[in-house]
Amino acid sequence: MSDTLISIRNLEKTYKSEKSFLSPKKDSQLVLKNINLDIKKGEIVSLVGESGCGKSTLANCILKLITPEKGEIFFENENILNFNKKETFEYRKKIQMIFQNPYSSLNPKMKIKDTLMEPLIIHKEKNKKEKVEEIIKLVGISKTDLEKYPHEFSGGQRQRIAIARALILKPKFIVADEPVSALDVSICASIINLLIDLKEKLNLTILFISHDLNLVRYLSDKIAVMNKGEIVEFKSTKELFENPSDEYTRYLLSSIRTIKAG
Repeated sequence: MSDTLISIRNLEKTYKSEKSFLSPKKDSQLVLKNINLDIKKGEIVSLVGESGCGKSTLANCILKLITPEKGEIFFENENILNFNKKETFEYRKKIQMIFQNPYSSLNPKMKIKDTLMEPLIIHKEKNKKEKVEEIIKLVGISKTDLEKYPHEFSGGQRQRIAIARALILKPKFIVADEPVSALDVSICASIINLLIDLKEKLNLTILFISHDLNLVRYLSDKIAVMNKGEIVEFKSTKELFENPSDEYTRYLLSSIRTIKAG
């Protein structure tokens, strides 16, 4: 049996701009160009590159939030792009997302218990109260905090709650889109260590999107480097840092500002 969880083949996505007074013609931009990527079960694969290179677009294709014009995305050997409405609904139990900004990703009008309960209600899960209490404990938030609203928590606590929401349905695959970029450095470290710990405890597979090479060096099994919509290099973390083969990868590595360098 293959140990590959996600397999992407020849994926392409184009964005088209609408006509306007200043731009009377429709323009199109190829955002993803012939993307091929395999993610094995239990891996943390990081996707790095500069802003606008296509990282979030690729994540949204995997999540089935947008549809590519060309290519295939296999999850457990099934092409998700062929899924009907019911199959897509079931797929979204198995794959969840942790968003970048914990201040905007939680509904300010909902108590934490209701935020965590909502996915369980939508998917008609049993033992909802027990599952909520179990997951909130796992991310390091007190059960007594379930009655509070998001504004009563710090940024780090909110991101822990957002992680709990992503894990409440016990998914197999997590997309973490710059999940610590809005947090202080000290809080960032605790969230990264939490993700690593949860990955081991829950047997998760994670696609971690970031522009911070120091960060992904610490947590990743493998790194995929994107440049202008293409994956230009995909290697184990150790090999990529010690022997980068692509010129753009070498440029990124040379631009790292380490703590020692100030």
